[in-house]
Amino acid sequence: MSKYDYLVVGAGLFGAVFAHEAALRGKHVKVIEKRNHIAGNIYTKEVDGIQVHQYGAHIFHTSDKQIWEYVNQFAEFNRYTNSPVANYKGHMYNLPFNMNTFSELWGVRTPAEAQAKIQEQKDAAQLSGEPKNLEEQAISLIGTDIYEKLIKGYTEKQWGQKATDLPAFIIRRLPVRYTYDNNYFNDTYQGIPIGGYTQIVEKMLDHPEIDVETGVDFFANKNQYLADFPKIIFTGMIDQYFNYQLGELEYRSLRFETEERDVDNYQGNAVINYTDAETPYTRIIEHKHFEFGKGDKGKTIITREYPANWKRGDEPYYPVNNTRNNTLYKQYAELAKQEGNVIFGGRLGQYRYYDMHQVIHAALVTVNKISNL
Repeated sequence: MSKYDYLVVGAGLFGAVFAHEAALRGKHVKVIEKRNHIAGNIYTKEVDGIQVHQYGAHIFHTSDKQIWEYVNQFAEFNRYTNSPVANYKGHMYNLPFNMNTFSELWGVRTPAEAQAKIQEQKDAAQLSGEPKNLEEQAISLIGTDIYEKLIKGYTEKQWGQKATDLPAFIIRRLPVRYTYDNNYFNDTYQGIPIGGYTQIVEKMLDHPEIDVETGVDFFANKNQYLADFPKIIFTGMIDQYFNYQLGELEYRSLRFETEERDVDNYQGNAVINYTDAETPYTRIIEHKHFEFGKGDKGKTIITREYPANWKRGDEPYYPVNNTRNNTLYKQYAELAKQEGNVIFGGRLGQYRYYDMHQVIHAALVTVNKISNL
C-alpha cells in the first residue's frame, strides 16, 4: 500500500475533486466507496432516456465564476432555472415567494399592495423582540398566510419537529421578492449537466494515478487502512469515525419512491413541493423537466421524497445544525485535530450543509492547503 499517497474514503463530489486535483499534482490515490456506484448523492442514472436523480433533485448554482468554469471542464450545462411550485391542498403557488405568489394568494397586483398585506399580518401577530423560533421568524418575514400554507407543514415534515421547536436561523434568509420572478436562486450561474451528474465524477476519477473500488466499507478494515496509508481523506460521518464516543450527532434521512409513468408529462414541472401537513412526502420530482422534456415519448419518471428520522445504519442526507449538535461537532473537530494522518471533508465529515459549489470549493481549498505544506 506504500505506493499510494492518499486513501480517499467516499467517491462523492468532495472525494472526487480531491482525488482529481491530487492526481494532477502527481500523487497516487486510492478511492473507496461503500455504495456500488460512484458520485455519492449526485448520482444520476438514465432510464427511458431520462437522467434520473437517484437521491433527490440537484441543481447546480453559484456566483463564483471560477467554480462554474471548473465544473464546466467535466460537462456541458443546460440553462435550467430552478422554479419550484408549491401545492397546498390542491392550490398551486409559485416559489420563491414573489408577486406571482402574492397575486394568487390575495389578488394583489402591485408590490405596495403585497407589502401592505404582509405588514398587516405581521402587526396582527403582535410579535415582540427577536424571533424565538422558526415560526416567529417566518411570520416576522412573510406574515401568517404564507407561513401557514407554504412554510409550516413543509418545514415540520422536513425536520421532523414542530416549527415552534426549531431555531429561527433555519429560515433567516427566506427569499421574498416583490417582482414577478420565479427563479429560486439569485446566483449568476445555474444549470444541470446535459447527460447527468455521474459523468462529472467519472471524468474526475479517470486518471492513471487514481484507483477506484466500490462496495467497500472503510469501517470493516479501519485499523488496517490507518496503518497502510500515509494520508486519509475521510468524507463519512465524523461521529461514526470516532465510534460515537462523545455521542451521536443528529442527521435527517430521506426515503425515495421512484416510479415510471406511461405519460409524456405527469405534473408540468420538475419540482412540486407539497406544503400541507397531511401529505406524507415533501415533494414530487419529475426528472425529464430538468432537461426540458428530453426522454422517451410516452414515458416519464417521478420520485416522491419522504423525510425520515435517522438512526444508525440509515443513510444520512444532511446535518441538523442546531446549538446542541454544533457544540458536539466542535468537540469531535477537536478530536479530529489529533488524527494526524486523517483529514475530514464534505457535508458529513465537516457536519455542514454544503451546496455542490461549496463542496467543490472546500475540496479545492483542502488539496491546495495540503499541497502547500
